[in-house]
Amino acid sequence: MSTFSKKISIRWSDLDPNFHMRHSAYYDFGAQHRIEILAQQGLTIQLMQKQHFGPIAFREECIFRKEIYLEDQITISTKIGKMKADASRWTIVHELHNHEGLLCAKISIDGAWMDTKLRKLATPTPAIALDVMNSIPKTDDFIVL
Repeated sequence: MSTFSKKISIRWSDLDPNFHMRHSAYYDFGAQHRIEILAQQGLTIQLMQKQHFGPIAFREECIFRKEIYLEDQITISTKIGKMKADASRWTIVHELHNHEGLLCAKISIDGAWMDTKLRKLATPTPAIALDVMNSIPKTDDFIVL
């Protein structure tokens, strides 16, 4: 399995009163996978802190297709759906599939990079940011912004 997809374990705390995964847990799994991918590719939290930049979200949406239960075996995969050539703006897409390969949910997040000193949108200056964003697979309908 590539670094861009992984099996996740549904925890008891991820469930809602209907005994399926609560809506906000989907977003948590997406955020965790994004940060893991960046770190695995060399764009660590420590590097972002040192270079004074980090990712921010403008919009995040989840389309729920099939319920996920505690015992389900789920794989999350991550791709880039849209991106500016300089990687300053992007849309990341996560898909959660069950063990039968059925799509359970699709998360899309529109974001950018922020200079954490100036508190303004910025193009990340270390070349590694562009390299890492370009290393993430693209969706079939990828769009250059």
